[in-house]
Amino acid sequence: MNTQPNTVSVIIPVKNEGIHVRNTLESLIEAKTDYSYEIIIVDDGSTDGCCNFISSFKSDRPIILYRGENLGVANARNYGADRANGDFLIFCDAHLFFVDFWMDRLLELIEQGKAAAVGPGIADASNPEHVGYGYTWNEDLEPKWNIYKSEIFKSPLLAGGCIAISKGAFQDIGGFERNFKIWGVDDEEISLKLWLFGYTCLVRPDVKILHVFRPDAPPYYFSWDDLNYNRLRMVYSHFNESRIEKLKKLLKHSNPDTIETMVRNSNISAQRSSYLARRKYSDDWFMEKFKIPF
Repeated sequence: MNTQPNTVSVIIPVKNEGIHVRNTLESLIEAKTDYSYEIIIVDDGSTDGCCNFISSFKSDRPIILYRGENLGVANARNYGADRANGDFLIFCDAHLFFVDFWMDRLLELIEQGKAAAVGPGIADASNPEHVGYGYTWNEDLEPKWNIYKSEIFKSPLLAGGCIAISKGAFQDIGGFERNFKIWGVDDEEISLKLWLFGYTCLVRPDVKILHVFRPDAPPYYFSWDDLNYNRLRMVYSHFNESRIEKLKKLLKHSNPDTIETMVRNSNISAQRSSYLARRKYSDDWFMEKFKIPF
């Protein structure tokens, strides 16, 4: 392989990740690549000291640590991206294990102009044969892993655990949704936005990243209201009225009217108008293209 001239920013949002941060960094640095890259850690108010080791961590790659407070997953990623120097952005969870040249094979498809964003197979670190290849949606607009894939394919949704994207495309679409609450659907929304704005999302199954799936709840607090707000905001931003009404009826563990009022009292009207005016494809096109029954 020839050394690539473009630089990469690997952006890792962190909150109370314990030993996983060190494990992820060690695996990342040990994995071979012909790209130069920087590592950006966004510690979103951790209380377990999981990033305190970074100041003394030995690395031949630059590691930049930023501290935030309750940014939430989407905006922790945006925070890192807004400060990134790379021509390519790779968003990674803080509990991953990598293989040699994983970065090169993902970015190859972007360099070749075949996609704006690319994801790998995401395997369970405790059961590596259990692999998902991005998502689709079921009839209730709930994510469902694509499985049994062997060839590069167009995926409706990329998994947020590891997404490579050109900085140009990321900036053009405005990044991750900047008004989301703590957790939920940020990867689904950015994938949908990429497609509707005329970009392509691919999954490369011959690249497999190991992901530590937690048996319990995430090590930080978020509520059903947070998740449902994000879901409804995504639908209000991109979908037609009938799909908005359908999603409202499917919201669980929250008062749908309360969530709708929260969304309506935000900047959603202006954002919806802007998105509908500039998108290349409709939500009908997206659902038909990927045979999503919603």
